[in-house]
Amino acid sequence: MGRRISWFGVLVRLVAALALVLLTYNPTGHSFYHWAMFDFTNLTALKAFSGALLLVGWVICIRAALTSLGPLGLVLSALVLGTLVWVLTDYGVLNPDRPSLLSWISLIIIGIILGIGLSWSLLRTRVTGQVEVD
Repeated sequence: MGRRISWFGVLVRLVAALALVLLTYNPTGHSFYHWAMFDFTNLTALKAFSGALLLVGWVICIRAALTSLGPLGLVLSALVLGTLVWVLTDYGVLNPDRPSLLSWISLIIIGIILGIGLSWSLLRTRVTGQVEVD
């Protein structure tokens, strides 16, 4: 099969998933959510097109993550990353009193899980030789 993946390919998928999440919403106020909600009554073609592109990206990422990781894999990924945040908070690396920091961490965790979901089937095929088909 010609379906091989490199670490660069994994990184590209991870960055793409993070970009999708952070373009949709982020605490800085520079996101699709803020842009669309700034003047919700003034729906333009560009806002609708941008929203449609983001929706397509979300559907692709969520479908890929559900297919490759499955519901249990999604829960386990969230569990591992969530407990990592807990450990970092316990050791004083993260300050839980900053709400924007917690928002960033949550968004990054969602992006990482989606990025893993985009690559997991190809990584598993490379390691085990078993091909996953839908």
